Amino acid sequence: MRTDTPPTISRHDYQPFPYALPEVALQLELDAARTRVTTRMSFERAAGELVPLVLNGQDLSLESVAIDGVPLGPDAYELHDEMLVLHPQARRFTVEIVSTCCPEANSTLMGLYVSGRHLFTQCEAEGFRRITWFPDRPDVMARYRVTLQADTAHYPLLLSNGNLLSQRDLGDGRHEAVWEDPHPKPSYLFAVVAGDFACREERITTRSGREVLLQVYSDHGAENRTEWAMDCLIRAIRWDEARYDLELDLDRFMIVAARDFNMGAMENKGLNVFNSAYVLADPATATDATYRAIEAVIGHEYFHNWTGNRVTCRDWFQLSLKEGLTVFRDQEFSADMLAHGLQGAAAASARAVKRIDDVSALRIAQFPEDAGPMAHPIRPESYQEIANFYTATIYEKGAEVIRMQQTLLGREGFREGLDEYFRRHDGQAVTCDDFIAAMESAYIRRNPGRDLQVFRHWYSQAGTPRVTVRMQHDPQAQTCTISLSQSNPPAGIELLQNPPATKPPLHIPVAIGLLSPTGAVVLPQGAQPHPLGAPGTLLLELTEAEQSWTFHGVAERPVLSLLRDFSAPVIIDYARPDTELALLARHDSDPFARWEAGQELARGLVLGRVQAQLNTAADLLCDTWAALAQDTALSPAYLARVLTLPAQRELIELTTPMEPQAVVQVHRALTQELGGRLQDHWVRLYGAMADDPATPYSPDPDSAGRRALRALALTYLLAGGHPQAAQWAMQHYEAATNMSERMGALNALATWGPEEVRTAAYQHFYDMWQDDPLVIDRWFSVQAASPFTGVGEVQALMLHPAFSLRNPNRARSVIFQFCMNNPGNAHSAAGYAFWADQVLALDALNPEIAARLARAFDNWARYTPALREPAREALQRIVQHPTLSRNVAEIVNKSLSIQEH
Repeated sequence: MRTDTPPTISRHDYQPFPYALPEVALQLELDAARTRVTTRMSFERAAGELVPLVLNGQDLSLESVAIDGVPLGPDAYELHDEMLVLHPQARRFTVEIVSTCCPEANSTLMGLYVSGRHLFTQCEAEGFRRITWFPDRPDVMARYRVTLQADTAHYPLLLSNGNLLSQRDLGDGRHEAVWEDPHPKPSYLFAVVAGDFACREERITTRSGREVLLQVYSDHGAENRTEWAMDCLIRAIRWDEARYDLELDLDRFMIVAARDFNMGAMENKGLNVFNSAYVLADPATATDATYRAIEAVIGHEYFHNWTGNRVTCRDWFQLSLKEGLTVFRDQEFSADMLAHGLQGAAAASARAVKRIDDVSALRIAQFPEDAGPMAHPIRPESYQEIANFYTATIYEKGAEVIRMQQTLLGREGFREGLDEYFRRHDGQAVTCDDFIAAMESAYIRRNPGRDLQVFRHWYSQAGTPRVTVRMQHDPQAQTCTISLSQSNPPAGIELLQNPPATKPPLHIPVAIGLLSPTGAVVLPQGAQPHPLGAPGTLLLELTEAEQSWTFHGVAERPVLSLLRDFSAPVIIDYARPDTELALLARHDSDPFARWEAGQELARGLVLGRVQAQLNTAADLLCDTWAALAQDTALSPAYLARVLTLPAQRELIELTTPMEPQAVVQVHRALTQELGGRLQDHWVRLYGAMADDPATPYSPDPDSAGRRALRALALTYLLAGGHPQAAQWAMQHYEAATNMSERMGALNALATWGPEEVRTAAYQHFYDMWQDDPLVIDRWFSVQAASPFTGVGEVQALMLHPAFSLRNPNRARSVIFQFCMNNPGNAHSAAGYAFWADQVLALDALNPEIAARLARAFDNWARYTPALREPAREALQRIVQHPTLSRNVAEIVNKSLSIQEH
């Protein structure tokens, strides 16, 4: 077992860096085997006595150090494994360091590394220290001038941040490019790319009349698949100009696609490096979901140019300052793109599709995190390894906290607050408190006598709050009183406090609606509907442990529509009969709440069968879904969400103790029942939603929605045992003219198809696409997640010649898919043993990816006893490994200590 437990870093221990660093000059002599880096830094000590200068470094070889041109001997500095300490003698001084690193030996994909024949960097969060000795922290902001030198034939293209100043031939088969970034930035936003790429470029004019150059780089042969990425970038630029009056501040903006990348993308100033999965798309190789994911990720990274780059985070505890805000911005961008050109209810429905997808992802990933050992506030209080805190809480819950601020301020008030934020802090490294203070200034102007003091608690509390609802109706007085109470029990490391700290109330915006017993909207006397809500939406601001609101002019007992548009990331506790849920599912004016009512009806049915072991009839659910399937006012995209059962992972988290296999069995049985009982509807929808062969493919929302609904209908027909379903599925697969149609059929076959049919489809797919890495990732994924794939089958997949543990996309497509999206087979003694083996294998290569896999069974202590013990054994085997990384050690130790507590 490791004895070198890494130190815990506390938010409250923050101290500013003692020296300013206004200018940095870097020279990189690029080579895959050995890159030589000369770093020249100009430091200033404004006030206070001189103190040692501490620089970070990792896996570097130091050649020389000089201060103000005077070389230092080994006795003039202290060199540690990850630290270089200098002792300056003047208030202003220049440090020059020459060091080397080895990109081709860097399997972590942090710092400078090799992908294919190219060189890339990834510096967030602490990767720059793998390139050179440096104060590698986000509050040290400097202007960079970067000189790149490399072999001309091997690396004909040399890119860095900012603007290209010059290029020249060095005369020895090598060449040079000099770049300068005019904006101060922290080291985590530094980037270098070197290699031989194809380029798509366009010039556009910004709102203020400046001409800018946009470039998307990819491997040669893939340039015909970058058109959508360029279109998305232009749409993101135009949207940010229109929505927030934020303009691109550089003369050029570059995106480069990398085959090997730990994340989705990185917002380096002016030079975004992307996982190629979020750049490359054409109808033959990308699904509708891929097109939308590319749009969202390109939007996200571009929006970081202001919310993350121009204003960055002071320290890594403030990570949600940039990530939560930017996720919110990319969600709004995507929703607006879905609703583009639509009006009224149609636009609301289109935006609701995006909202449904985002909330579904939140419940699958973030709610379990809030209920597990890694629970933390969106502004954590401590960490051992910062890479472990790029979590659903920081990103997705952080976005919900930002969205609540827009709900409370209104869209115009939120814009006013954001303008104030940039006015105060442009060019600075700041905190979450700075952001909420700017928002509060706008809130106070619109709500005299009130503030956001209680709202600030969202930044310091872990866990998912629960809001209990009670309603009283007085028919004689025609009043309706709604009472809300909130609770948020200890979560994560809060459980180790003795006694656990009492959490103060949160400021929770609860959007509600009142419906009559026939489903009509009821607006109480004098009530003011919320401007951002569906017809009849009222906003209740819960700021105390319990509050009540009384509404007048409500003649009949209303049916409550709760948490409209998912106005807060909370769990609602409200006992209601299934008949009310069915009414809401058919008639609610809020499309999100309408979807949620149907989901709650289905959840109750599944959980009743699992935990109460009641063979509850599905008649009401079937009748409700039949009515929805015939509602011609609903768009295909919305209907595809409404008629989909809650995800197995979400349902598993709702069982006590957690019973993964029982949930999977009941879920599959109910799918079969719905497939059989609603067969006529599925047949009708399957035929009606077919693409017109004469119409070219388009990823537009309506076409994508039709394909999604058709694939769902095919899945239900296979599950329900329709005699022609397998034949239709294979015909669907073979006749597909685009990847969305093909994957729709392949996924249905992988989940429900007869063995000989799905095996034939797998083989055909591989034969057709074996030379395209991104498409073969799909081939691996669909098999790894299939309920017919057990541990033996997934191990066989890993022996396939196309599998490589070193490529993060490939590891995710097989190992992550099996462990996280195949609960019927992963949750077993053999499954946990397989998971432990892969965590350790990945940890030896790429600790960051290994740590993410280590999160797969966070909530093991809540499993049934038969699963709990083998899960514990697997965790203990990991933690006892003698060379375990800090990344994995933090997660596994927390999982064992907190869960066992």
